[in-house]
Amino acid sequence: MSQMRTAVVLAALCLAVTGCKFVKTADQQAQAAASAFDPDKMVAGAWDAEVLPYMKQRAGAFEDVMALITSNPDAAAQKFGHKEKEGNAPWTYVAMVKGTIVTAETKSRAASVEVDVNGDGKPDVRVAIGPAIRGTALRDSLGFVNFNAFKNQIDWAQYGKSFNTHVNATVLEKLPRDGLVGKKIEALGAFPQPPAGELPQFVPATMTVGG
Repeated sequence: MSQMRTAVVLAALCLAVTGCKFVKTADQQAQAAASAFDPDKMVAGAWDAEVLPYMKQRAGAFEDVMALITSNPDAAAQKFGHKEKEGNAPWTYVAMVKGTIVTAETKSRAASVEVDVNGDGKPDVRVAIGPAIRGTALRDSLGFVNFNAFKNQIDWAQYGKSFNTHVNATVLEKLPRDGLVGKKIEALGAFPQPPAGELPQFVPATMTVGG
């Protein structure tokens, strides 16, 4: 009983002297939930208003981007690329791919198509079609996002993954999976600078596949 009286007295003193407010546990949980890190919501909220306009303004034709990377890497980086100042990540470039699908690998979860851009019948770029998408090219291509704005490396990685989740749900799941070879493709997206002799690995933000 003495402990209970002490608690009541202390509560009364708190209210009288400091005007402090007791917050219900449910209210605290609601406030915490509202402020919780939600990368999927962040990406969805920025997609139409910021992500797509930025990429459309920044993109060059894929063949032009690749030609400039070869002839003048610094100019290509300034015109089409982005790279975080921290770390050793490669430059990531924004481009528009237009061409013909020459091969399609649709049996694995990390499915992709290879696209002939210049009309010689040979693949020039590999385009991810999901559902699993490797890498974080979409996040890494955006000049208006910054690692330092995130709490830690885990949040930064989850944010990058959310771009892939979003584009798969809104774009890639709607694409056909059969009879892709020979079809025309047009895609806006991003790719990291590829190692010498390897096809660029392109992640789309928008994509259409035609007849």
